[in-house]
Amino acid sequence: MKKLIIALVALLPTLAMAAGGGAPTMKAPIDLTDKESLQNGAKLFMNYCFGCHDTRYQRYNRVARDIGITDEQMIDNLIFTGVKVGNLMYNSVDDEQGAKWFGQTPPDLTMITRVRGTDFVYTYLKSFYADPERPFGVNNSIFKDVGMPHVLQSLQGVPTAEFTTDADGNRVLVKDEHGLAIITTDGSGEMSDDEFDIAVRDITNFLTYASEPSKLERQNTGKWVLGFLAIFFILSYLLKKEYWRDVH
Repeated sequence: MKKLIIALVALLPTLAMAAGGGAPTMKAPIDLTDKESLQNGAKLFMNYCFGCHDTRYQRYNRVARDIGITDEQMIDNLIFTGVKVGNLMYNSVDDEQGAKWFGQTPPDLTMITRVRGTDFVYTYLKSFYADPERPFGVNNSIFKDVGMPHVLQSLQGVPTAEFTTDADGNRVLVKDEHGLAIITTDGSGEMSDDEFDIAVRDITNFLTYASEPSKLERQNTGKWVLGFLAIFFILSYLLKKEYWRDVH
C-alpha cells in the first residue's frame, strides 16, 4: 500500500498537467462484463503500451482469471519478459532510462482511470494529431505538448487536426461543438475508424478493470447487503409493532 501511495503521488504532477483545466471528454462506452473486450484490451495494452507503462499492482494470473483466459494462454501470448505467471506486471524499462528518453519516467497505469477518469483516458487515446514541431511528431488536443509518442498510430493511421489563425497570426486548433479537436486520418492505419474506436474502447475497458479488479464483485455484494438490510428493516418494524402493542 505504501508503494501504491508513493506511485500515485509521483503521478499527480503529470495528471495535473494532463487535466488541461477541465478539458472536455468523450463518454467511454465501457462494459466490465464484456470478457471479449477485456481480453482484446489486455492484448492491445500489452503489445502497444506495456513497453513503457506497466501495471505493477496487478498479477498476471489474477488478470488471466478475471478476463477469462488460462494461465497457459497468458504465458504464451501476453507475458513478454519471461517472468512467472504469478508475478506482478512490471515491464523491462528501467525508471532512469524512461526518464532519459521521455523527460520523466512513464507512469504506472494501474490506477490511471480512477485518478483521471475513464472518459479522460478514452478521449486522450483518441486525441493525438500530427505535429512536426514536437519531438515525437505528435501532440494531443486535451494534453498539450504531450511527451508521449502516438503508440497506436500504426493502427489508426496518421491523425491530422484542423487549424485556423487568430487575429495575431497564431495557429489555433479548430474544435467541434463539444470543445474537442476535429481529427481525421489518412487511411494508412491497419484499422478502419470504427475498428480503431473499438480498440481504444477495449484498452480503456481493460485499464478501468485494472484500477479496481473487484468492482463487479463489490457491486454484487452491495446488492445482497442492501437486500438483507431491507428485509431486516421490515422484520424489525413488525417486531416493534408487536412489542408496543403489548405495552399499550
